[in-house]
Amino acid sequence: MTASAVLAGTGVTSANMVHANLTAPGLIAHAMRRGEGRLSADGAFIGLTGQHTGRSVADKFVVDEPSTTKEIWWGKVNQKLAPEKFEVFAKRVRTYLGEREELFTQDLYAGADPAHRIKVRLVTTNAWHAMFARNMFIRPPVEELKDFTPDYTILHAPELDSVPAEDGGKSSTLIALSFAQKIIAIAGTSYAGEIKKSIFTVMNWLLPAKGVLPMHCSANVGKAGDTALFFGLSGTGKTTLSSDPERALIGDDEHGWSDTGVFNFEGGCYAKVIKLSKDAEPQIWDASHRFGTVLENVVADERGHVDLEDGRYTENTRSCYPIEFIPNTQPGGQAGLPKNVVMLTADAFGVLPPIAKLTPAQAMYHFMSGYTAKVAGTEKGLGKEPQATFSTCFGAPFLPRHPEVYGKMLAELIARDGAQVWLVNTGWSGGSYGVGSRMSIKHTRALLRAALDGSLAKVEFVTDPFFGLAMPKSVPGIPENVLNPRESWADKAAYDATAKKLVGLFEKNFETFAGAVSEDVKAAAIRAAA
Repeated sequence: MTASAVLAGTGVTSANMVHANLTAPGLIAHAMRRGEGRLSADGAFIGLTGQHTGRSVADKFVVDEPSTTKEIWWGKVNQKLAPEKFEVFAKRVRTYLGEREELFTQDLYAGADPAHRIKVRLVTTNAWHAMFARNMFIRPPVEELKDFTPDYTILHAPELDSVPAEDGGKSSTLIALSFAQKIIAIAGTSYAGEIKKSIFTVMNWLLPAKGVLPMHCSANVGKAGDTALFFGLSGTGKTTLSSDPERALIGDDEHGWSDTGVFNFEGGCYAKVIKLSKDAEPQIWDASHRFGTVLENVVADERGHVDLEDGRYTENTRSCYPIEFIPNTQPGGQAGLPKNVVMLTADAFGVLPPIAKLTPAQAMYHFMSGYTAKVAGTEKGLGKEPQATFSTCFGAPFLPRHPEVYGKMLAELIARDGAQVWLVNTGWSGGSYGVGSRMSIKHTRALLRAALDGSLAKVEFVTDPFFGLAMPKSVPGIPENVLNPRESWADKAAYDATAKKLVGLFEKNFETFAGAVSEDVKAAAIRAAA
């Protein structure tokens, strides 16, 4: 197929050579030939992203178009880009791509459920970014590539600098999304996560109109067919906790909840691997040490032996691999309706319990709040200390619609399908960050397994006086002072003061949504703030 045929419909012309839909060996061969990175001793490809080692949230824009403007949640998350500015920027990116000696394209699906999937075409300057996309999204059978017509096109020019005065951005980096033209243009950043999160934003735009809830969550399913969802931001344990040898992995980051069940948006995993433990996370460890995996900003010695303890480039080191690299996965990326919903938080204050059972109203409250602590390096501009934050629906940076749309859908789906909701703290115990220690992953896994198999719901619960949370009084194998966070603190007065502080932060944050939720959710908020 000629370059012009491959690029038809993208607006990119004049490219000399286009490598279309190459498989992993071909892409890695080209990446090595072009000096884009190196191989680890185990055969994984290691790529470095330069100054951008996380998402550039301040450089993300949505084109302000008549057909969509009334429904978009404008503000810091979705910054307006004038249509005429987008035209200048898109032309700049297309011209740049067309002048390259060679380009790489991948035609892929987003959405395992054929009823709700979209077709995506990536046009990029680098073989390793094409490899990243091939790992992350769903790879169509060869026979479906012949007449592939994309629903959305990603024009990816990481080496190109945007011109703010002409393109409408704020810096040399610009990520711009046009829902009307179905185009995503990316320039000035080599961080591969921008590719996947741009498509997640698209799915968050499209699916609510079809009655499907898009979710920033991982998911797995037990042998009895019981599906579980794990909400949470980067660093809270979505990937780690959903990669459970006793349960089949549906996916580690992005899913849809339809009237028939849960489906993965992706065909791969994008795991954070700084200080990854082979003993605690063997599946992710093994997947990160094999040919076909892309390691992002991971340090390796001269012989290619990786050092996952070394965060010299960033704490946000990543491993991107096809989901089939995990030995126990759900065929087809789909499963039944959720029985359990888990909301993960890495509480830097150290006052939330390791697990709590939520009422439907509390579930809505904590989903809308989306409390966690950002882990250093996950986003550009963060310091080394974690920051307590509230990210609506555990994924505010990817929500093009108003948060109430997603919150209402979750509440309706929980009520319709009878799912039990749990709040799980994978953060600190015995004190705030710097004083206490990180929750034991063994304790977290044990508590989660008890929740998912139904045994935890049968134990005696006590109520937390600050947040109104139902905490298990005792669980076999788990120290009671771990279950009740106040008992894990040596200084009880310090715990009380810190808990009151966090309650105040919850109260202040929820003021934004007080007029958009039901009376029972307001009541849950009042109890939490009491």
